[in-house]
Amino acid sequence: MTDSADTANPFQCARFIKEIGRGPNGARALTAEDTRALYTAMLDGRVGELELGAILLAYRVKGETADELAAMLAGAHASFEPVHLPPGEFRPVSIPSYNGARKQPNLVPLLALLLAREGVPVLVHGVTEDPGRVTSAEIFTHLRIPHANSHDDIEDGLAERRLAFAPIDILAPKLARLLALRGRMGVRNSTHTLVKILQPFAPAGLRLVNYTHPPYRDSLTQLFSTHPDAAAGGALLARGTEGEAVADTRRQVQVDWLHDGICETRVPHERSSRDAPEVELPEARDAATTAAWIGAVLRGEAPVPSAIERQIELIVDVARTPA
Repeated sequence: MTDSADTANPFQCARFIKEIGRGPNGARALTAEDTRALYTAMLDGRVGELELGAILLAYRVKGETADELAAMLAGAHASFEPVHLPPGEFRPVSIPSYNGARKQPNLVPLLALLLAREGVPVLVHGVTEDPGRVTSAEIFTHLRIPHANSHDDIEDGLAERRLAFAPIDILAPKLARLLALRGRMGVRNSTHTLVKILQPFAPAGLRLVNYTHPPYRDSLTQLFSTHPDAAAGGALLARGTEGEAVADTRRQVQVDWLHDGICETRVPHERSSRDAPEVELPEARDAATTAAWIGAVLRGEAPVPSAIERQIELIVDVARTPA
């Protein structure tokens, strides 16, 4: 499981597993110091296969507290070189894309391209492929937008096109290794949550953060409200569209602006209406069809879905606001 494990300097995990591995009712959260030490050792490949599997499954059952997430996030940020951009009219925006589409077209690339057209620097980061899903990476390929192959490529793309797509193994290789364990274990792990709240920029940029299950809204709100370091740059938090941070064209979800210890609802939730006009989307969800439809929208041959228009207006407004 850990081909790069440092067997000469193994990290002793028994006392940590004893706390987090007691099941959904008996498990206890680790201290911030212990959580960061444990997660850093996992990132550095210093945890053996048996112990790593136990830790990943223990957190899968227990869940992470806001304090544990903050400590893990601090360890994650220390594990990679942040993206630097010169000051401009807008703060840069990061869009995590790790779920892809199963039932609906993946419109993350459309959101990113429309924001870039408004002058907002946008970094989309995520996986390049996911069996059974259509990834943003695949759509960008059909749109002839290259994937970054290095840290310099990321910064050059943002400077030249105000848009870059960074595979997670280029942006944060140590995180990518833990993400890849899903293929062997069959379930997601804590790193799948962390990459969705990652702050890739220094100075900090605006993050689009989404959740799928309502309990995560509470834990993420607490995380950003009580941990200033984790909240640097602020975040727009909303329920995702199939796990992606693009507005749902079928309904208006609540969007909260989390910054400076404040949770400010910028867009209230609206119930779906049977009388609402249908949104014309591509009939198929494959990457080639989605890319062709996105191209038509960018050329003005098809309308921008109203939910995405509202999302763009909000992001442009917040990104223009000083951190």
